[in-house]
Amino acid sequence: MTANSPIRQLFVLGVFLLGLSGCKDTPDPVPNFREYAYVSNGGSNNVTVVDLRGLRVQGIVPVGKSPTGLATNPKKNEIYVANTESNNISVIDAESNKVVATIGVQRAPYFVDVSADGKRAYVANSGSANLSVIDLDQRKVIKTIAVGGGSNMARLTPDGKIVVVALSDENSIALVDTNSLELRAKVKTCAKPVDLGIVPDSSKVFVACSESRQIAAVDLKEARLLTLLDVGQTPLHIAVKPDGGEVFICNYDASSISEIVTGANEVNNTFLIGDHPVRAMVTPDNSLLYVSNFGSDTVAVYSIDTGKLLHSISVGSHPESMALSPNQLMLLVVNTATGDLSVLSLIDRKGRPQPDIPVMETMIPLGRDPRSIVVKAFISQR
Repeated sequence: MTANSPIRQLFVLGVFLLGLSGCKDTPDPVPNFREYAYVSNGGSNNVTVVDLRGLRVQGIVPVGKSPTGLATNPKKNEIYVANTESNNISVIDAESNKVVATIGVQRAPYFVDVSADGKRAYVANSGSANLSVIDLDQRKVIKTIAVGGGSNMARLTPDGKIVVVALSDENSIALVDTNSLELRAKVKTCAKPVDLGIVPDSSKVFVACSESRQIAAVDLKEARLLTLLDVGQTPLHIAVKPDGGEVFICNYDASSISEIVTGANEVNNTFLIGDHPVRAMVTPDNSLLYVSNFGSDTVAVYSIDTGKLLHSISVGSHPESMALSPNQLMLLVVNTATGDLSVLSLIDRKGRPQPDIPVMETMIPLGRDPRSIVVKAFISQR
């Protein structure tokens, strides 16, 4: 990053509107303000910490075997890492960027989700057909709940009342009540559910089923299947608009994106986006969709308002996970084959926002086989 780059010019004037520290009032940039990205490296058993203010590697944190999913705590400065092959969760203190605890779960966890109050974490264990509930203050599992075969993902509803678990071996989802910590219901969906998109009002979940070319819409209050929607081949990922009006589906083997209107439970449009799309992300203002194309080594920018593909930007090899920096001035793209992070600037040469025209700013080295990314902004107390 050069001294005259637009991102460098805006560090002093950055608007930290999306700071993920859990505080409502975002601080002015000060010397002890931290803005980090954490990337799990499945092939090197560690997490790379990237300083987003200086665009450099801040540190490398050893964790368990084959780390995959990451989550941040919205109320305290901790990062959680699901270690698939060592069957545990690493707790990283963001102040020191060191592992301060390791919590054993069951077999083959891939993802971890954290409650809005920062008190609990939920981990689906794909190898043991159950869900681990973790007390994050005590740093221990308080209950293990049998949910069903192939429990590869668990997501908490925005209202915090239900944990939805995808059961890839049973072609269904499980609903767990967070108050009683009991299995509430199972709902049949479609073949091999792999991802979950829950609308902001917690009324529905959309389930991507990789082997059926379908999306299941499920009513969470009544625990019943509403409909099955035909999309493209191998739907892998669901991105939910912040306003809840639409969800977008990455159809990996169709090289397309499908747009579903959530109120009507209808496919509104399907459009070509790039070779083998794997992740999508909607901007906070609901206007743009970023899509990482695993096969074409690009990130596509799609205008939701006009229904047009605006740009395709070359990044590293086999891009997958993405995140916005807390100030929304950078798009961060994890490249799994080249083991690096593409940093795309979302401002023009005059320092004005241009989220529709990302420009490559720099590449930052990561570890082997990087997988997931989360960002955390906070004021250090040390």
